[in-house]
Amino acid sequence: MAFDNGSPERYDGVMGKTIIAPSILAADFSDFGGAIKCIEDSGADWVHMDVMDGQFVPNLSFGPKLAEDLRRRSSAFFDVHLMVNTPEKIIPAFTCADAITFHLEAATHSHRLLYEIRGMGKKAGISIVPSTPAMMLSEILPHVDLVLVMTVNPGFGGQELIRECFKKVAYIAEERKKRCLNFLISVDGGINLKTAQEAIAAGSDVLVTGTAFFNASNKTEFIRQMRGY
Repeated sequence: MAFDNGSPERYDGVMGKTIIAPSILAADFSDFGGAIKCIEDSGADWVHMDVMDGQFVPNLSFGPKLAEDLRRRSSAFFDVHLMVNTPEKIIPAFTCADAITFHLEAATHSHRLLYEIRGMGKKAGISIVPSTPAMMLSEILPHVDLVLVMTVNPGFGGQELIRECFKKVAYIAEERKKRCLNFLISVDGGINLKTAQEAIAAGSDVLVTGTAFFNASNKTEFIRQMRGY
């Protein structure tokens, strides 16, 4: 199963290239339009959107209306990460997303949800929090387009990365290789210029970065350095 988006104008991520996905959770909430332009101008690949419900995680962020409004201003690849309970209730509302990821811990019927997302014409992702063992994903790996490993406890930006989570990235990357699967591995939480290369070395394909990106004085240079060149 190749990660072929079907919308090439909004997708330039390929296996073997590090994809940088700035998270608008770390942006100025009074200027999301400006944040999108900043991401696009920097040369980053995706726009990451952290949707929080104040229940699965102890914070609230935004919902599908914001994604819809931003879609009218951008052709970027929208990578939506649902940190919510009962994700099946909100997934159908994200018609403007390109990829939708929900949490293994929040869903009983993950397999069903993955195929619901694919039925919408989107890439389907599954995520785990730091306390969930990577082996819990074993049965679902053949059915995903993206695995998102949280490297902090989700809910707030600017946290310090939990390095033990890189062992999970390496485990998932090895499983992908052994089983001849073709999904992307993403990491989210504490990713900056100091930790990016560790994440890549562990097997990550997608680096979600929030606070570090928006605090960078030269965002184009930041993206270049994140990729390691």
